[in-house]
Amino acid sequence: MFFHIVLERNMQLHPRHFGRDLRDKLVAKLMKDVEGTCSGRHGFIVAITGIESVGKGLIRDGTGFVTFPVKYQCVVFRPFKGEILEAVVTMVNKMGFFAEAGPVQIFVSNHLIPDDMEFQSGDIPNYTTSDGSVKIQKDSEVRLKIIGTRVDATEIFCIGTIKDDFLGVISDPGPQLQYGKERRSKAVVLNLDVDPSDDM
Repeated sequence: MFFHIVLERNMQLHPRHFGRDLRDKLVAKLMKDVEGTCSGRHGFIVAITGIESVGKGLIRDGTGFVTFPVKYQCVVFRPFKGEILEAVVTMVNKMGFFAEAGPVQIFVSNHLIPDDMEFQSGDIPNYTTSDGSVKIQKDSEVRLKIIGTRVDATEIFCIGTIKDDFLGVISDPGPQLQYGKERRSKAVVLNLDVDPSDDM
């Protein structure tokens, strides 16, 4: 789930950045240091949307660096127990499969996969139904439900399930790849049929 919140951070700036564009340098450094990181308490910081205030700088003795307290607005992403997410499968093995929803990694155990799906080893490990109509493999898109989270200082790890109504595979990479090839081949044919002189 996404939230728009206000956070505060102490930023250290080198003396060479002091000047008219000091604020711009400070904001650029804040974005570089903060965006894409994870705070166990707030979640993953997706983007900084605004600067609320920049406090007075404090010179650090012996270094010349100045510390500025910066209060900023940002969008954060934090998954919660019971939340439904769409994710992309990254790895499949006999224990279950791993999937990613943005920056969050989710593990779905084989006990939380429908009973009619069995693990198939081979060049492309997958879970397939007995009639072969549904397949979970790498790059498949699945809809899952989060049933547990583990929050560390710099990471959030989730446990999910697809053993519930309206959950499971929503996109199979196999047909998509074939469809993409067909579209590309048709595009080539169409391009060959165009007379360049028509644009003159």
